[in-house]
Amino acid sequence: MTKIVIKEIGPEQAAELRELAMTTYTETFGHDTTKDQLEAFFNSDYHIDVLTAELSSAESAHRFVYVDNTLAGYLKVNWGSAQTEHELENAFEIQRIYILKAFQGYGLGKRLFELALDMAKNSGFDWVWLGVWERNFKAQNFYAKYGFEKFAEHDFVVSKDKIDTDWLLKKRLN
Repeated sequence: MTKIVIKEIGPEQAAELRELAMTTYTETFGHDTTKDQLEAFFNSDYHIDVLTAELSSAESAHRFVYVDNTLAGYLKVNWGSAQTEHELENAFEIQRIYILKAFQGYGLGKRLFELALDMAKNSGFDWVWLGVWERNFKAQNFYAKYGFEKFAEHDFVVSKDKIDTDWLLKKRLN
């Protein structure tokens, strides 16, 4: 039987998170991103100092998910000033859910997503929202099944020469 465990990530685990984040991002978007673009993104968004600060924030939460004691993916959520956008009042952002390719198909992404929804509901937020790449139709369909609707778009800067468009999706909780 497969044992799945979800654990909180602390600032002392920033290096481990960085390695996992770089690997999962490359597995997910490497087909559409050059090596230089990936390097630029990792040096900004996944820099060890940036991740340490995020892991220390009182307005963010991070979780690792393990399968049979092997690290398989992670979740990052934000509220208050830690959110990447501030268009909704009393809102909770699901910023990152990434699962290593080797562990896809175990339902881990769904599990982390539902954990994030529970965190938002249990904390009394009115809205939960997220950004999804405009060309990630599979994820868009998944979120639609949970009642998420598009309310805006924003630029997702990968590097100075690569800017993607993310759809912002929201769901009312209360």
